[in-house]
Amino acid sequence: MPPACNPDFPRYSSGRGRDSNPRPVAPRQRKRERGRGSAGPLAAMQPRQLRWDTLEALRDSSKGRLKYCRHWLRDEDVLEGCMSPLTLSSYSGWVLDRIVERSDQEITPSKTSTPNKSTPHTNQLPLEKVTSASHQGSSPLSSTVLSETKGNNGLSLLEMDQEVLPTLLPSKVTEVEGCIRMYEEMHRLKGKEGLRQRQEQQEQMVRAVYDLASEQLKRFDELKELKQHQEFQDLQEVMEKSLKETQGQQEKLKEEHRHRAKVLNLKLREAEQQRQRQEELERLRKEEGQERLRRLYSIQEEVLQLNQQIDPNYRHKDLPKIDLSAYSSRGNQICGLVSGLIRTTSERGFPTQMDVANTERALQEMRGLISSMQQEIAAAVEEKKRRDEEEERQKQQELLKKSQMKAQSTAPAQLPGGKQTKEGLQVKTDESIMRWYQELQDAANQCVTSFSEISNCKDNEVKKTKMDLQKAATIPVSQISSIAGSQLREIFDKINNLLSGKSVQSGGRSVSVSQHPQGLDFVYYKLAEKFVSQGEEEVASHREAAFPIAVVASGIWEIHPRVGDLFLAHLHKKCPYSVPFYPAFKEGTSMEEYQRMLGYQVKDSKVEEQDHFLKRMSGMIRLYAAIIQLRWPYGNRQGTHPHGLSYGWRWLAQMLNMEPLADVTATLLFDFLEVCGNALMKQYQIQFWKMILLIREDYFPRIEAITSSGQMGSLMRFKQFLEECLQKKEIPLPKGFLQSSFWRS
Repeated sequence: MPPACNPDFPRYSSGRGRDSNPRPVAPRQRKRERGRGSAGPLAAMQPRQLRWDTLEALRDSSKGRLKYCRHWLRDEDVLEGCMSPLTLSSYSGWVLDRIVERSDQEITPSKTSTPNKSTPHTNQLPLEKVTSASHQGSSPLSSTVLSETKGNNGLSLLEMDQEVLPTLLPSKVTEVEGCIRMYEEMHRLKGKEGLRQRQEQQEQMVRAVYDLASEQLKRFDELKELKQHQEFQDLQEVMEKSLKETQGQQEKLKEEHRHRAKVLNLKLREAEQQRQRQEELERLRKEEGQERLRRLYSIQEEVLQLNQQIDPNYRHKDLPKIDLSAYSSRGNQICGLVSGLIRTTSERGFPTQMDVANTERALQEMRGLISSMQQEIAAAVEEKKRRDEEEERQKQQELLKKSQMKAQSTAPAQLPGGKQTKEGLQVKTDESIMRWYQELQDAANQCVTSFSEISNCKDNEVKKTKMDLQKAATIPVSQISSIAGSQLREIFDKINNLLSGKSVQSGGRSVSVSQHPQGLDFVYYKLAEKFVSQGEEEVASHREAAFPIAVVASGIWEIHPRVGDLFLAHLHKKCPYSVPFYPAFKEGTSMEEYQRMLGYQVKDSKVEEQDHFLKRMSGMIRLYAAIIQLRWPYGNRQGTHPHGLSYGWRWLAQMLNMEPLADVTATLLFDFLEVCGNALMKQYQIQFWKMILLIREDYFPRIEAITSSGQMGSLMRFKQFLEECLQKKEIPLPKGFLQSSFWRS
């Protein structure tokens, strides 16, 4: 086998022979050794550094610069030549014959030659080797030896042979045996060298494997650490995802909770609204029942009064010719019937409309009974009347004398047109004013009749619409204040939009008068009633509140005149002195009813106190005095006031032309002049001051004459006001008057 293919020899890129120096270390091997050296403990640093120095020196040597074939051990084993049995090549016979022939030829001349002249050792070597090879039967080994002898003359086997065997044995056996031994020795040394190289290679492989294992262990640790880090990251991501999901669930639960709370609030609000509606319906039902009950009581009172007229022992006892027992019995039966109905309804709760109709029929029957009785006793009464004429004339003369003594010789009050009354003052209001008063009351009654369907309907939807309209009309009026002009304008716009047919928001719902055909009339009536109630309650408690309420009422009145008419009707009904009008007591009228006609509040047959009555009257007169002098600043300034100062002048003149009332006249005149006096002074100037002088000189003594000692408070307050105004020749602006700066707030 040639040396290039023999695995026992390394392959060199140059033609130089083998060297006794150690084999250079490959660069990859050096890197592994460096890696291994760096991974060792600190105590081994110095020997390793020495190794590195040695390796560096070897690398820089001539041997270290040789290039080796790295794959010379890929196909054959190093110890194959030592461990495999020796065989002869197929050419061994031919070589042996040639060697034997040559040796015979050389032996024959040697016998004649000098013993010192012998064949060179180089010619003998092939024979020895071939012979040894023939005996051993190793073809690869012989070729290796031949190739080696050609490549290296200094270390050839021939020289070794000359050193060991200086002389050739004479016999072929000895020569062959020597060759065999020499070959065995050479093969043994070669095997030993190969084994050493194999061990070194194994050590290098072990070191490489160790380094590789160390690197793999490091990579494994790094991979493990990376896996742990990834697992930690995955776990963290899972935790974050779980946290997000938990937060999402919490948000969802919160949203559900808010939704449920909202639904619950809506339900509670609906329940509260339903309860309020039920309470309102119950209140209305109670009011209707109380109104029917009051109607029953008034019918009962009238029936009892009529029954007293037919009592023979009460009124006609001096007419013996007339028998009134039948009328009395029937009257008693009717009274018992009415009393029974009232007792039954009281036990049941509130009377029904049927009960009221039955009592009214009983009243009509009682009236018919009285009419029949009156026709029967007409003749007897005429006779009685003739006897009493003289007495009546005497009584009238006495009354006339008393009235003349009571009247004082003072100048009569002057009217705006310059007319003067006759001696004494009026007791009744002028007919023109009374006609105007009656027209307003008829208009109010007609308005009530026009929305009777929406007022008396039992349908829940209609009732709900009625309540919404009533709230939309009355709540903004309750919110009127003197805080800011912008707020007052918002309230005005809301009321105006409602009356104009537009939709407005009230209680979270959209409300419009177009929801019912009678809605507009109903809103007109309730709005006017609310304005009067604000004067009766709010202005009575806070006098400055009269001006913001009056300016809104005046603006609404100017755009919607029907509201003004209804306002006057409500005002005249609750405060007849705003006409002015002193209701007269009529025969057959109960004292409670008469007190109501005068403006008093009667509850459970109990009349309100005089101070509270005067406070309410004062509030309504103050509101009326503020309305006649104020106009809405954002309205049409070209038109006239729908109810201006001329009506206030007429009211003042009419008051002074009527007999004063104790405690009432002084209070109302003071309130009216304090609120409206400045505007009247600017409008009428000299005529106004003449009126003030007339009040102080002529009318004030009349008031003082009828005022008792316990009612002097209002009189002295009025007197002080008159004296201050005449002394300063000016009436100051009332407190709370709305200046121009108010509308910029």
